[in-house]
Amino acid sequence: MGFHALDYSVSVIAYEKEERRYGMSCAWAMQVDYDKLLCLLGAQSQTGQHLQKGDRIGISVLDKHQKDIAMHFGDSHSLETDKFKNIKYKQEGSVILIPQATRGLVCEVIDILHLDKIEEDQLIYVQIVSSEAMGDDFLHYGDL
Repeated sequence: MGFHALDYSVSVIAYEKEERRYGMSCAWAMQVDYDKLLCLLGAQSQTGQHLQKGDRIGISVLDKHQKDIAMHFGDSHSLETDKFKNIKYKQEGSVILIPQATRGLVCEVIDILHLDKIEEDQLIYVQIVSSEAMGDDFLHYGDL
């Protein structure tokens, strides 16, 4: 089956916490209610390891022309490098969003789940607080 069993959009999850910015690419996010999403974050993700219930984060659903941004945020860990150096972003409070993304979502972490068979990974359950639609040319995982 591999990685291409289903084709999802690619997003950047980003936030600031304790004066450090975190960001990662996420291709495993899906809407589960009108205003709720589930995102699977790998165990190796520094971005995921520092999340807690109640945190406000930005989820930028990338445009098909933002493949370089997806690769940039997926190539290293947030504690090893400043992923935001030389990257345009906008920040309000803890929420960081990528300009020109197809969607900019401000979300609050409702819960962090650990399920059987994926104990190391985290399934974050978020509520969309606000959103902005900027286009419809989504970058898909299959495009990477």
